[in-house]
Amino acid sequence: MTEDKSEGALSGTRVIDLTRVLAGPFCTMNLGDMGAEIIKIERPGSGDDTRGWGPPFAGTEAAYFLGVNRNKRSVTLDLKDPRGLDILKKMITQADVLIENFKAGTLDRWGITAEWLEQNAPQVVLCQITGYGDRGPKGGMPGYDFLLQAESGLMSITGEVDGGSMKLGVAIVDVCTGMYAAMCITAALNARTRTGRGQVVSVTLFDTSLSVLVNVASNYLISTKVPGRFGNGHPNIVPYREFPCGEGEIALAVGNDGQFAQLAKAVDHPEWADDERFKINANRVRNRDTIDGLIQEALAAKSADDWITQFVGLGIPCSMVNTVEEALESEQAKANGMVAEIDHPTAGLIRMLGIPYQFSDTKEAIQSAPPVLGADTDDVLKNQIGLTEEEVSALMSDGVI
Repeated sequence: MTEDKSEGALSGTRVIDLTRVLAGPFCTMNLGDMGAEIIKIERPGSGDDTRGWGPPFAGTEAAYFLGVNRNKRSVTLDLKDPRGLDILKKMITQADVLIENFKAGTLDRWGITAEWLEQNAPQVVLCQITGYGDRGPKGGMPGYDFLLQAESGLMSITGEVDGGSMKLGVAIVDVCTGMYAAMCITAALNARTRTGRGQVVSVTLFDTSLSVLVNVASNYLISTKVPGRFGNGHPNIVPYREFPCGEGEIALAVGNDGQFAQLAKAVDHPEWADDERFKINANRVRNRDTIDGLIQEALAAKSADDWITQFVGLGIPCSMVNTVEEALESEQAKANGMVAEIDHPTAGLIRMLGIPYQFSDTKEAIQSAPPVLGADTDDVLKNQIGLTEEEVSALMSDGVI
């Protein structure tokens, strides 16, 4: 382990980011957190749609945009203008990664085909994020997180047992797609160290939405039994849900029979551990309503705080049911650096989520605030592309940048 973490794991990696909204920007933010240089290409005058997705706003920037666009440089280019497209192509030849989430075929229409990349930028890893890919009855169609939560079955397993379909409180399909994209990009960069060549990485919202079903999908594929909703419960583990207490709520995640025996003893019902209905997890799953009801009655005797103090000492997995405010302002969040502060050029001091991973020998850091629209256009065009002051001024006058 080194004390001098001066460079990130991806330092020296240049990423041209053509994405907008959430999945792509979330991916590139993570690459930037690990040291990559992210050059975000945006429309002149308006930029990424999420700049206006508020309130809330910090200054003129929407919190949504600020949440997924740190550690990036903003360059404005009108890609409908041939001059803007020529600049993009020059940028690609100098890059390591190109990531986009346009409709399928957009890059081809711009002349950035597989053949063009082979001839002009063979080192580039191209990551394409689409709704459904280019195969099947929906190949080429756009995708949206809410619709994919509905289509994938996620909404059918989320919510109260007797309630209607419910989406998750965050755009989980977009977020996980961004994670897959970042993972695959780093894998492709690693492969390039052996082959010397980039490759195309394809990630779809549809495939991601199915993949995050994980054990629920496996349950169906093995049993052919259609999964239903369990509220906050778990399809394979009991007790594993929230319970009201004498005051407040507690979440229990009792994952094995030993922990259940400890729980039974802690709530003054050690006989549960010897009851054939509850002795092993498989039987507790079969008798879910009965044991959940008994636990709920027992927990009414004390407050959630009191139970947590007792359970933690016995190694019983449990937690308070917090609000977002309580979670972000908690001592654990502070200890882990999960709320960070940084100066923004127009919004002043802003707070944002920290980086959820650390490296022993390389640096992860929030080095720059989310950029003001076009903040780096002049510098990138002059110092990376080699345009003159006159050329940049002409492009600006014509609305190309």
